[in-house]
Amino acid sequence: MKNWFVLALVVFVAACQKKETTIETVVKKSTSKDTHTFAQPDSAVVKHLDLDINVNFDTQKISGKASWTIDNKTKASRIIFDANTLAISKVTLGDDEKPTQFTLGPAVEFHGQPLRIDIEPTTTKVNIYYETSKEAVALQWLRPEQTADKKHPFLFSQGQSIWTRTWVPCQDSPAIRFTYDAKVTVPKALMAVMSAVNPEQKNDTGVYHFKQDKPIPSYLMALAVGDIAFQSIDARTGVYAEPSVLKKAAWEFGELENMVHAAEKLFGPYRWGRYDVLVLPPSFPYGGMENPNLTFLTPGVIAGDRSLTSLLAHELGHSWSGNLVTNASWNDIWLNEGFTTYVEHRIGEAIFGKKEADMQDVLSRKVLYDNLTDYGPNNPSTALKVNVDGQNADISLTDIPYEKGYAFLQAVEKAVGRTKFDAFITEYFNTYAFKSISTDEFLTYFNDKLIRGDKNLADQIKAEEWIYKPDVPSNITKPTSEDFDRIDAIQKSWRQTGTKGLSGKIKSTNEKQHFIDYLPEDLTTAEMAAIDSEFNFTQGGNFVIKRQWFVQAIKHQYKVAYPAIEQFMMATSRTGSLHTLYKEMVKTPEGKVWANQIFEKAKTGYHATTVQDLQATLR
Repeated sequence: MKNWFVLALVVFVAACQKKETTIETVVKKSTSKDTHTFAQPDSAVVKHLDLDINVNFDTQKISGKASWTIDNKTKASRIIFDANTLAISKVTLGDDEKPTQFTLGPAVEFHGQPLRIDIEPTTTKVNIYYETSKEAVALQWLRPEQTADKKHPFLFSQGQSIWTRTWVPCQDSPAIRFTYDAKVTVPKALMAVMSAVNPEQKNDTGVYHFKQDKPIPSYLMALAVGDIAFQSIDARTGVYAEPSVLKKAAWEFGELENMVHAAEKLFGPYRWGRYDVLVLPPSFPYGGMENPNLTFLTPGVIAGDRSLTSLLAHELGHSWSGNLVTNASWNDIWLNEGFTTYVEHRIGEAIFGKKEADMQDVLSRKVLYDNLTDYGPNNPSTALKVNVDGQNADISLTDIPYEKGYAFLQAVEKAVGRTKFDAFITEYFNTYAFKSISTDEFLTYFNDKLIRGDKNLADQIKAEEWIYKPDVPSNITKPTSEDFDRIDAIQKSWRQTGTKGLSGKIKSTNEKQHFIDYLPEDLTTAEMAAIDSEFNFTQGGNFVIKRQWFVQAIKHQYKVAYPAIEQFMMATSRTGSLHTLYKEMVKTPEGKVWANQIFEKAKTGYHATTVQDLQATLR
């Protein structure tokens, strides 16, 4: 998942959950390294899911049966699943559907409830009949007017971090992997797609079948249902989108196969078969989500000039880091996002060239230092290995694991050389393919395979300082960009020479973003108007440019842009981008009033996680 800006460290509470106990009272730490699941996988663990569900847009509920093939390792008399706001009607065992007893334990804040099911020593299959609720955090139900084509409703799921348990009873931990088959029944006018092998056209029955034969963690289970069409890019890549969006999306992502090929040359074969993307309606809360076989993407990436498709490199990179090799708990999320950000930048360099990569590095480092400033010095949240036990797992999903993780891996590459580091990463991906790994396990592997007892190298890299301590060590690399140096020179002189002609010198999205980000703090309204007249940022920029420009417009009270800002904030549910704008607004009393007015009008179109994040910002 790609976040371009800081996510607020919010206390996210799903509707109708109450803090009745603590997680430690229902999770035995000796049986699971991940305290965000009630499951005890050392005792009995899931291996395969057969899912048979019906999607009902009238009630906004999913109902059906989750049949889990299990490994009862210890011949236990009970297996535990995670459930959150689910209604469980009955549970049976085996193909003959023998009835069994089950209980839902007390609700735990952020985690939901343990679903305890009585089993037998020989049990190999557990069938759970259930229905979701309207409070299911993972499910976003959209009315027709909230879609691009405005003709049919739309549904999509977002399972990361611990929300799959709100639409499927499961053992909801990144350390537990399973394969699945699914039968999904939807209205006949719509098509279903999942994080699996997908159909390429609608059928006339509304019944769709899916197979995911690679073991995945639960947060990567994904479903979308809507008026969806498909267009192939080449033999193994393609685009799904609403019909009115499809042609534009297919052109925008025309470099997709080149990206896959570039990644394979760097880090070994793509192991998932097809790689397709689904362009979702604007209420999708992230830039992208790396669901296996089918990346979910924000429509904001469709700029008409392929200027924002580097986001795809990040989601594609997850096919190696995150989906193939997964963090064992949400305390280890940097192993997912740090490595993926590194892979993203390497793919970008291979496709777009060294100058583009240099600019991206400078932008990346700015995001890191902005985050460190926001957190303050010596804040434990700026360590790579964090501790979110007993809290909302989403707290781990800030920019720190992305950008500090990337900076750490850059420091390693500089110390050992790119050739040696590429070989190490490729071997790492091969060694832990389709497995989950903790930070401590990674560090052991890192020392065994790369450091090899070389104390001088270990001292040079400072791995433990990077991973376990806040802030950044002294060996962080300082990226430079000749293109940005040129922009910096323009920044120092444009007030004397004027703005006319600047748009011919500052052309690319990266260049414009850098220029906007470093505009003078004492910028006047007249200067804002002159810049806007030259570049048409308020009306003509792509998603990233508008977001950055609107921060400056809010900061400097450039009221000409206010209608466009409001329209922008009501048309997207990108949590990180919205948080950036609302955070700037609430710095003044007048801005806080305006922010609350926009939020009240826009919140019905925002994703549930976005709403909770922004409510904390607006308090």
